[in-house]
Amino acid sequence: MVKHIFVTGGVVSGLGKGLTASSLGRLLKARGLQVTLQKLDPYLNLDPGTMNPFEHGEVYVTEDGGETDLDLGHYERFIDENLTVDSNATTGSIYRAVLDAERRGEYLGKTVQVIPHITEEIKRRISRLAVEGTDVVITEIGGTVGDIEILPFLEAIRQFRLDVGRSNVCYVHVTLIPYIGPSGEQKTKPTQHSVTELRSRGIQPDAIVCRSDDAISTDLKRKISSLCDVEPRAVVNAADADSLYDIPLVIRDEGLDEVVVEILDLPDVEPDLSDWHELVRKVSAATFPTRIGVVGKYVALPDAYLSVVEALNHAGFYHGCDVQIDWIQAEESEGLLAAGRLSDLDGIVIPGGFGERGVEGKIAAARYARENDIPCLGLCLGMQVMTIEWARSGLGLEGANSTEFDPQTPYPVIDLMDSQRDIIEKGGTMRLGAYIAQLAEGSMVAKAYGTTVVSERHRHRYEFNPAYRKRFDASSLHCSGTSPDGRLVEFVELEDHPFWVGTQAHPEFKSRPTKPAPLFNAFMGASRDRAEGRNPHLLVLPDPEQVGSNPGN
Repeated sequence: MVKHIFVTGGVVSGLGKGLTASSLGRLLKARGLQVTLQKLDPYLNLDPGTMNPFEHGEVYVTEDGGETDLDLGHYERFIDENLTVDSNATTGSIYRAVLDAERRGEYLGKTVQVIPHITEEIKRRISRLAVEGTDVVITEIGGTVGDIEILPFLEAIRQFRLDVGRSNVCYVHVTLIPYIGPSGEQKTKPTQHSVTELRSRGIQPDAIVCRSDDAISTDLKRKISSLCDVEPRAVVNAADADSLYDIPLVIRDEGLDEVVVEILDLPDVEPDLSDWHELVRKVSAATFPTRIGVVGKYVALPDAYLSVVEALNHAGFYHGCDVQIDWIQAEESEGLLAAGRLSDLDGIVIPGGFGERGVEGKIAAARYARENDIPCLGLCLGMQVMTIEWARSGLGLEGANSTEFDPQTPYPVIDLMDSQRDIIEKGGTMRLGAYIAQLAEGSMVAKAYGTTVVSERHRHRYEFNPAYRKRFDASSLHCSGTSPDGRLVEFVELEDHPFWVGTQAHPEFKSRPTKPAPLFNAFMGASRDRAEGRNPHLLVLPDPEQVGSNPGN
């Protein structure tokens, strides 16, 4: 029988339910269990795909093309498993499924209600992941207990325990222990109120994860245990850690996985965390300062580029780099160029995005990186602005642009392909999910991946215009990776440059802390080389135990 863990949160949002779920998933996988995770979001959007990044951070893309919540990125990075579109559901998608069923007559003319129709659909979404071979499904409920919009989800998971049996369900509640400065005390009252609210919905938590600035005392744990009717050892503390990758080890030390294993009657096997301990060692050893400029439109909210940052960190751990992100607003980058602001960077990343705002600033940053031998990695739109920059500067195509930004451009080096027009005409909007690319033998990207056939995830509408490919390939900027049929350009790279590479894909989505994305790994290697050249007095010999072989694709 598949076991289910439901993670809820109380007091305030942003406590780290997703990281708690991810960390618990990692611990259970380390015990030899097959684990998958799911996020249920209470907002009415059908998915995050059309949401402004300032609203909800980045849109994470799964292998099968699902546009999902960013927490799925944490899930995949921690358990090192590919999730699917079924791993994320919103209130909007659930209501749409129920209403579509009503229109088809599946309810035989009955009154459609939140209970049982909406709650049954929620339970169906949960059960959909309980496939053969899966041992544990961890489901995170978005929002905060007390929010009106999550009530149907709480009712559904309350019922779920009755449906599948009490020994097959465990409820984990994440809450806050605030510190009151003037009195010098940590307070449990918010946790008490949060658990009371949860219990009023018929759910008694089996374990409480207490988030705090500093460690809480044993007496405080006993107090929470007594007032919330939870066993003392099931009150665990997740105090702020130096790195998010410390969290699995923190909650392991607190015994959360042992509590969950006992409640669910799972095999009590000692977890093998040797690879995670090695990761944490590399994190602490990554001390060589390396400044990376991220030139984007949404830099006021770093979560808009969460996977990019984590991919940089993963590659940084591998190269012993303390990655220091310099957030650069794309609309201001041209002014920063004039002020010499970018000259101190060791590398520049130009991430994806949609819309015209800030594009000229990104083009200017790409030009500066090219002319000053600064390693530059372009992702999705980043590759497109690098293409535009070279068309203007290297090929002399004045006014070259993407038809997304200038429909009347005389040189549409980026345009909608016929295949994309077909997708749009059929009701779709983008090329989404994993696509295979063929890399040119001996190219920089082939060397980075260690192979000539790769698969990366995509999320875009516009493509490199093949009508201009011969001009590019005859110049110093080559199309070094294409779709297997050769029609779509997936990678471009500039010869005689330390690293000036763009990809139409989003390799950041497949990066793992123990297996850095190959393209990011190569970029950080070039960036560290530049940092060493600029700061030779900081150069230290690499730890032979830390530096391994290329992590590959």
